[in-house]
Amino acid sequence: MSRSGRSTRTTPWALVVALGLVSLASPAMTLLGADAPVRVKLATLIPRGTPPHEILLAMGEKWRQAPCGGVTLTIYPDGVMGGEADMVKRMRVGQIQAGLLSVVGLSEIDNSVSAIQNLPFMFRSLEEVEYVREKLRPTLEKRLADKGFVALFWGDLGWVRFFSKNAAVHPADFMKMKLFTWSGSPEQVELMSNLGFHPVPLETNDILPGLQTGLIDAVDTSPLYALAGQFYGPCPHMLEINYAPLSGATVITKKAWEGICPAARAELLKAAQDAGQQVTARSRKESAEAVEAMKKRGLKVHPVPLEVEAEWRRLAEGAYPKIRGKLVPADMFDEAVRLLRDYRASGGK
Repeated sequence: MSRSGRSTRTTPWALVVALGLVSLASPAMTLLGADAPVRVKLATLIPRGTPPHEILLAMGEKWRQAPCGGVTLTIYPDGVMGGEADMVKRMRVGQIQAGLLSVVGLSEIDNSVSAIQNLPFMFRSLEEVEYVREKLRPTLEKRLADKGFVALFWGDLGWVRFFSKNAAVHPADFMKMKLFTWSGSPEQVELMSNLGFHPVPLETNDILPGLQTGLIDAVDTSPLYALAGQFYGPCPHMLEINYAPLSGATVITKKAWEGICPAARAELLKAAQDAGQQVTARSRKESAEAVEAMKKRGLKVHPVPLEVEAEWRRLAEGAYPKIRGKLVPADMFDEAVRLLRDYRASGGK
C-alpha cells in the first residue's frame, strides 16, 4: 500500500519530516520549504454536522494558523474510513494520522481505557465520570504513548441510553431482544450472553440497516447518535437510565506528532484541549435536546422507577467480577473503584 517520494541527492530535513506524515495510500507530498503546512488526516464515526464534527472543523482552522506553516487537518466523519478497529489499523500503517475514537477504538490500542466506560451503572453522575477520567488520564496517556499514540483531548457525549423497537423497562424485557453490541469485542459478547442477553456484534454503520431488517431489536447509544442515525424510527422507545457514559479521546500517531515542529505543537495541543471541553459540554447539552427532538417525531421515553433501577444495578454488580480482568484490566478496574470511593467519601470534591 505504500508509495514513497522520489529521492534526490540533497533531501531537506523538512521534506523527510513531511513524508513521515503523508498517507501511505496517497501521492507523496513535496514541500517547498520549512514553512509548508503539514497534512494530518483524522477519521471518526461522529456524524457530519453534529456538534463534535463542527468543533473538530473549528479546531482544524486553529491548526491551520499554527507556527511553521500550520497543519492542514482533513476530517473524515460518518465512519467513511470503516469501523474504529479499521481506523486504528489505518493509523498504524500511516494511511491516516489521527482519530476521534470511543473507548471501543481506543481499546484496540490499549484496553486500559475501558475503565472510563465499560463499567455499567458504576458512575452515578457525569461529575464522577470527569473525576475518574482526569485522575486516570496520566496513566492512560502513558500507556497510549507506549503504543505509539499521543492523546490530544478526552471527553464524552453524555449518557448512553437504550433504544428499542418495543417498550422495555426491566432487564428481562431486553433479554427477549437481539441487542446491538460493538463488533470486535468477543469478551463483551460472551459477557452479555452469560447475563442472558442476545448480543449481535455489528459496526455502527450497520445499526440502522440491522434495525430495519430485524437483525437487531435494540441498541444502546447516545441520543445524539440516535437522532443523527435516525435509529428512533425503527426504535421508537427509549429507556431513561444512566447506563454508562459514552467516552473517548482524539489521538494522533506519535510519528505524526513528532514530525510537527515543536513551536506548533503547544498551540495545536491547546486548541485540541479547548475542543475537547467544547465537545463534552455541547454534546451533553444537545443530547437532552436530541431527546426532545425525537419525542416530537414519535419517540416514547420510559422513566425508570427506583425499584427497576435497583434491578439493573444488581445485574451489573453481579457482572463486575467477570468484567474485572476481562473487559477491564484488573488494576484499572480496582483504581476506578478506589477513585469513586474516595470521591464519594469527600462529598464530591
